[in-house]
Amino acid sequence: MKRAAPVPTGEETVVEKEQDPDARWLARVMHTAFFLLLGASLARYLLRHPWEFRSPWIVGLSAALAVLYTVGPVFGPRATPRRLLWLVTVVAVWAVLVVLAPSFAWCAVPLLYTGLRALPTRASIALVALLTVLVVAAQLQLADGGFDPNLVIAPPAVAAVATAVFVHAERLADRRRVLIDDLVSTRRELAATERREGTLAERQRLSMEIHDTLAQSLSSQQMLLQAADRTWDSDPSTARGHVRTAESIAERSLAEARRFVHDLAPADLAEGGSLPQALRALAARETTGALTVRFHLDGPDVPLPQPAQSALLRIAQGALANVREHADASTATLTLTVLDDQVVLDVADDGRGFAPAADRPGDTRQDTARGTRGHGLPAIRARTEQLGGTLTLESAPGEGTVLSAAIPLEAGP
Repeated sequence: MKRAAPVPTGEETVVEKEQDPDARWLARVMHTAFFLLLGASLARYLLRHPWEFRSPWIVGLSAALAVLYTVGPVFGPRATPRRLLWLVTVVAVWAVLVVLAPSFAWCAVPLLYTGLRALPTRASIALVALLTVLVVAAQLQLADGGFDPNLVIAPPAVAAVATAVFVHAERLADRRRVLIDDLVSTRRELAATERREGTLAERQRLSMEIHDTLAQSLSSQQMLLQAADRTWDSDPSTARGHVRTAESIAERSLAEARRFVHDLAPADLAEGGSLPQALRALAARETTGALTVRFHLDGPDVPLPQPAQSALLRIAQGALANVREHADASTATLTLTVLDDQVVLDVADDGRGFAPAADRPGDTRQDTARGTRGHGLPAIRARTEQLGGTLTLESAPGEGTVLSAAIPLEAGP
């Protein structure tokens, strides 16, 4: 189930705003505008009011306001008590300036922006209302007693529009941040799910590889060593032959294990041989005194795709393991048929057979009936289906078994 993304706290949101390049750019514009308006207001006052008793106060308060505004970033972007105290001080000094010189009212625009960024929505709206009242009062005072409706209506209207646009933009930005956090969280969960699925697929691949290589070779060695133990006293020559065969299988298994660790092709194919050569070598190795394995190629010996070759060789190994362990057969035949659009591997034996009435895709009951450990036919079926092929199983009690795996030549992963 998808987990909801955490909603940013107030402090986290302010920090993200400070880190946003657009927010930093807008802050620089507002800071520049503030100092330009402050300087223009001071120049206007001094030009219109030659030096008088209020002039030192105006110049001093202007300098103090400039210094206060400059040191504002020192208190950080968060709405801490020190930050709020700084904002109150700046507004108070500006308000005194407006009372003494109404021309300083235009500095309210950058202060409005500063308050909207530093305060919660309700508090910032209250500050905007206070600034707007002072601006209207200053404009009326500059009008020399004449009443102009625009002076009363325009500042509140402009302040309302600016505030609404700013608050709306901030809410959209917050929603975008939440969506981005949710997207990042979803991507992380998706990546974790893909890793889990990859792990499960790799475990399945490893189980099939182990069953088709190490488990089969160990089973063969066990049978050969048991046969050698039974005939050691009565027929030492035959017993030593069994031991040498077991040693050869162990050597082959070691090569398979090393290539398996490095995720290479089966040893027979990695040595440069074709699939028919590998199947012919497999038939020779699996031939014992109790079981004769033959190989037959029907069609041209043409190069086949590497995935198909590896899969068919593993399928042959798994099928012969089932024949050796469960079929009680005397002969088995590997037939590789190469057609224009597919390659077919048939594994037939003359063993005791079974009733495959439950043979359906994914059904493992026939494995249980034959006494396997649940990895034989399911592994063969999985290998076939991974390459877009089909698996057919024909058998009857006392009539042997024929396993057929058909893989299209142009399909597969």
